[in-house]
Amino acid sequence: MGVIKVKNIRVFAHHGCLKEETAIGSDYRVDLEIKADLSASAESDNLGDTVDYVFLNKVVREEMLRPSKLLETVAQRILNRIFNEDKLVSKAVVAVSKINPPIGGDVEMVTIKLSQKRKSISN
Repeated sequence: MGVIKVKNIRVFAHHGCLKEETAIGSDYRVDLEIKADLSASAESDNLGDTVDYVFLNKVVREEMLRPSKLLETVAQRILNRIFNEDKLVSKAVVAVSKINPPIGGDVEMVTIKLSQKRKSISN
């Protein structure tokens, strides 16, 4: 088993419960940690045998463009896409952070972190 991390994907998006948040938008940071069997790619040196981090970045960017009230919803959409579109992934952790959230205080960021394991199919 191996781990692929994609850290600090910076995105400008329009998420939030307040009308102003979705109208104005704000800065976000997304971090991914993917667990997968990387033994085949380690031997073959073939991109088709691994989890492509270009694909991971693309999923994050596309899902962050779809406005949502809650960061939990965005994080779950990212996880769903990763598991639906890459069968090598056995576990994924996604953290979505809103930079300088409008919560009436000096707060650097708020972060929602979700993790998911691939469900095994039993006969």
